[in-house]
Amino acid sequence: MRLFIAINLNDEMKDALIDIQDTMRIYGVRGRKTPAENMHLTLAFIGEYDDPDYVKSIIESIEIRPFDIRLSGIGAFGDLWWAGIEDSAPLQSVARRLRRALAEADIPFDRKKFSPHITLIRRARGRLSDAAKEEMADLFGVSMKVDHISLMRSDRGKHGMIYTEL
Repeated sequence: MRLFIAINLNDEMKDALIDIQDTMRIYGVRGRKTPAENMHLTLAFIGEYDDPDYVKSIIESIEIRPFDIRLSGIGAFGDLWWAGIEDSAPLQSVARRLRRALAEADIPFDRKKFSPHITLIRRARGRLSDAAKEEMADLFGVSMKVDHISLMRSDRGKHGMIYTEL
């Protein structure tokens, strides 16, 4: 079973991200848009792992005090466009404590540096002008309250990945 741990987004955050995707398209960026139902903030990617209950027990051991996340800018890793999440001490603390707990429990995960972002478009073509970025600026202030994290399962479907909260 292919697993990852994420913060699932509320409808207001997803709506802002869809508006960003739509604006990018208007300004000529093409590619595979992340559907709203798949938008999330990954905290740790586990990959193939056959004991989701064990992973859930580790997640439940992490105390989460409610905190806010806020959209902050846009960028690209090669041909993947993303929306950034404003760096914050509470977000970093949750990611750090979660990753430490996974390591101590011998649950394998991708140990790349945590870089908070939400994938918008894969296999993207095109660039964004300063005017396009300026038009999206108002959307980057959208925030949401985080009070839990979720174990997610990733399955390949006919039209792309399907993410299911476990």
